[in-house]
Amino acid sequence: MPLVDWTGNAALVTGGASGLGAATAMRLAKAGLKVTILDLNGDLGRQQADSIKGHYTQVDVTDPESVSAGIADAQAHHGPARILVNCAGIGGAAKTVSRGEAHDPDLFRRTIMVNLIGSFTCASQAAVGMAAADPVDADGSRGVIINTASVAAYDGQVGQVAYAASKGGIAAMTLPMARDLADKGIRVCSVAPGLFLTPLLDGLSKEVQASLGQQVPFPSRLGKAEEYAEMVHHIIQNPMLNGEVIRLDGAIRMAPR
Repeated sequence: MPLVDWTGNAALVTGGASGLGAATAMRLAKAGLKVTILDLNGDLGRQQADSIKGHYTQVDVTDPESVSAGIADAQAHHGPARILVNCAGIGGAAKTVSRGEAHDPDLFRRTIMVNLIGSFTCASQAAVGMAAADPVDADGSRGVIINTASVAAYDGQVGQVAYAASKGGIAAMTLPMARDLADKGIRVCSVAPGLFLTPLLDGLSKEVQASLGQQVPFPSRLGKAEEYAEMVHHIIQNPMLNGEVIRLDGAIRMAPR
């Protein structure tokens, strides 16, 4: 039996149309949660929602009004959300200075907007509904928020200055957000994946994927989206996981290049 049983409650997964988000949406639906996928990709989002008998709503996480409308739409279908998993994110690579040119400020700004500010916007708005809900156990648990950081927050490589900054921000806000929401019975954790087979890496050749996987001490392979989803599910169930950033990386420490 789970330590905290959220069966039948509503969950939101941003970026749930593909990659880590899609695997998470599937795992939470399997656990008996009513899942709404929040994503910009309408075709993939609806397809994924249909496959798990969930709901899809189109959301741009960089737009607070879009987030608010998406949460309201999800609540109309499944009731107030108790769980939020932020998987929406973008990559991109550029050096601080390259070929005599400064880093594109729009690329930097966009990366921060989607990965960091988008995660915070979704978390803060979802927390309003969680805080207003009744507790589900003797501890006073009302909800769980899980954000997606990255090992780049600690071991950012060449060309990852924007991405690492965005994921470092997620890691840094985890503890204060957990403390902010503690009196409301809402836990906050982040997962920092290492090298995972997601759409960002899926376009690479099998040889390159295998080479990247060999950099992982053990198991020497790329992580699977389902392994991320299992970690998310465990965090949701375990009431003592709060304010923590968990590296999920097979003990890798990324080299500069």
